[in-house]
Amino acid sequence: MSISPKLALLEEYALVARALSAPARLMLLEQLAQGERGVEALAAKTGLTIANCSQHLQQLRRAALVTSRREGKAVIYRLTDAKTLQLMDLLRVVAERNLAQVERILRGLSDGEDAPEPITRAELAARLADDSVTVLDVRPADEYAAGHIPGALNATLSEIDGVVSMFDSTAEIVAYCRGPYCVYAHQAVAALRRHGLNARRLDGGLPEWREDGRKIASVS
Repeated sequence: MSISPKLALLEEYALVARALSAPARLMLLEQLAQGERGVEALAAKTGLTIANCSQHLQQLRRAALVTSRREGKAVIYRLTDAKTLQLMDLLRVVAERNLAQVERILRGLSDGEDAPEPITRAELAARLADDSVTVLDVRPADEYAAGHIPGALNATLSEIDGVVSMFDSTAEIVAYCRGPYCVYAHQAVAALRRHGLNARRLDGGLPEWREDGRKIASVS
């Protein structure tokens, strides 16, 4: 028995929703938002086995959230388009607005305090043009090297206590990381504020900055 066109459409929409239903697949999308990667690199970044990583990537590809190409014997994956990144962010927004547990987790990342309002990307771009802000990229060094906001310094969370003396105590510091699901920026802001520094996080991360059409620097 055939189903109605509406039910057929809903089945396809549900396919996308099911693809987003596993934390491991959200981690993979977060990594691919930084740039295209092979299966082995994705497995190493997410802590998944190569076999498990491949299975999750197949689910994402069936839902057309990622696409792939061959490079020799390797299969290289990337996000299908910017709409995938927007969908990831919409999930975050809905969860933050409606799930009390999400609020509790985020508050815990800010040492139980109300986190300062994030700075918009447009505002940060204007502040960078005025040279009136310090930008801190708290992603791992390899991700920073592949692409970062021009002028940004790089320090991971474990390195922050050792580099605070580099910062001007009167300047504002803006921290950013991987995008919708990255918590490094929240933690970095809390750590910097514990040292008495004026710190905020960027609304979004490097992927959103790039999708805005803004300049990206890299380490050759």
